[in-house]
Amino acid sequence: MSLDKRLGQRFLPYGANYLDYSDMTELAEAIGHGVLFRYQTEHESIASRLERRVAERLGAAHVLAVHNCTEALRLALVSTRPRTGDLVHIPAATFVAVAGAVLSSGLIPVLVDVDASLSLDTTLLPPDAQRVIVAHMEGTVATLPEGVPYVIEDSAQALGARFPDGRHTGTRGYAGTFSFHHNKVLTSGEGGLVTTNDPDAWQTMRCYHDHGSARVPGRYPTWTADAYYGENFVTSEGVAAIQYQQFRHLDELLAGLERQHAMAMAELPARRDLQVLPRAAGDAKISLRFRWESRELRDAAVAALTAKGIANWTLGKYLLPEHPVLTGRRSLYADGFPWHLAPQGQPLALSRDGFARTRDLLGRTLCVPLSPELPAAEQLLAVRAVRDVLEAV
Repeated sequence: MSLDKRLGQRFLPYGANYLDYSDMTELAEAIGHGVLFRYQTEHESIASRLERRVAERLGAAHVLAVHNCTEALRLALVSTRPRTGDLVHIPAATFVAVAGAVLSSGLIPVLVDVDASLSLDTTLLPPDAQRVIVAHMEGTVATLPEGVPYVIEDSAQALGARFPDGRHTGTRGYAGTFSFHHNKVLTSGEGGLVTTNDPDAWQTMRCYHDHGSARVPGRYPTWTADAYYGENFVTSEGVAAIQYQQFRHLDELLAGLERQHAMAMAELPARRDLQVLPRAAGDAKISLRFRWESRELRDAAVAALTAKGIANWTLGKYLLPEHPVLTGRRSLYADGFPWHLAPQGQPLALSRDGFARTRDLLGRTLCVPLSPELPAAEQLLAVRAVRDVLEAV
């Protein structure tokens, strides 16, 4: 029997293991009201309640709930009032949704190589960079660039993580975005949040996410004389209710991750050909990250862990310089929008070595998820199972 089955674990175990129907009081409330559209309620919506709770917990001035994190990124970008074809600097190693959000907003992504922590290397940014998306990958708190007017923090994988000064990821830049996709810290299947401390940015995002309207809850939307168009990114009461239930368990989940990570640091084998990538105090420790001496050893470890039923993943899929969305520059628009707006003679990739080092780092990196919901004794059992496999590679 696999380790996952013996310990009752899922392949991606974080927030999903805290889903509990008996704890879904907000969902029961929404269903009881018989209204699942947040702006149709006669009382404060659960979505508004969620936004207020998240703002209090993370220390953000404004929070807006949306369908997913990609929409949150788009809202953050359009609220900067860009010109079509403007450049947005993004990490060369992250999920393709970041590039997709840039392109679908009519903007052009510029791939910036990453440092050893796999975070965007801010030293490569040009002095005139205006818009930068920094991804806090795998819960690792990334460095934010200084002097950039619009820094957007992609905190999809880092809910609850903190900077050294104590502030939460997603609250230091111009805007922050969060995901509640299934394999994130907390989950509602899909769902997202965007945060900002800028009241004008929040007002722009709030209008745009609801067809550009000046919405009064409980009423048909209205539009002011200077209204601009928007889209429908409005979340539902059902999704917001599940997110609220999940959010109640955030501190419990983070504590469970910290506990198992500390166990792993004490138990994992010391091998010259294996490095356990360090975690800072404020990181959301959603996984153990290993870097092997060679890709062959990494692949052998993947095969050995998989054979034992121990969840693991590699990071090569995040290498955007080799992703077809970017290499092909294809578009559904007949004129190639927005790629046809890319400035001529200006590099759309910034790297000292053509991303060779990043390819090498990703090719030798392996991640194993931690299981915050397990009691300490079972967490230790899981850590030792990983240790035994790695020792035998």
